[in-house]
Amino acid sequence: MQDLQQVYARQKKLVFFLLAFCALGWGFTPVQSVFAGLAIGSLFGLYNFWLLVRRLEKFDRSLSEGKKVASLGTALRFASGIAAVAIAISIPEHIHLASTVIGLMIPYVYLLVDRIVYHVKHH
Repeated sequence: MQDLQQVYARQKKLVFFLLAFCALGWGFTPVQSVFAGLAIGSLFGLYNFWLLVRRLEKFDRSLSEGKKVASLGTALRFASGIAAVAIAISIPEHIHLASTVIGLMIPYVYLLVDRIVYHVKHH
């Protein structure tokens, strides 16, 4: 099994490529708000994924040491998702709401595809 940090590093690289694509789309297409929403959502999604990786490592350490297991920080990830949507709602002329919500899910879609590819290659 791969280390969680390796998976996160790949995720980060893919999101940065997506952000570069969003910058190009924002600069050269008339649908700037859609690309801005994807970028904002992807950034917040990457932040959520980073929080999840951190919490899972802490969870694993607690289990291996026999300590009481703490929360996985769901409330903080929900709050950051709400913050991304709040930004999109507050300036709808610059940031498209639906693309922001889609952007929030992109790191998790990447994770699903990455796991499928990993299992196809190794099984």
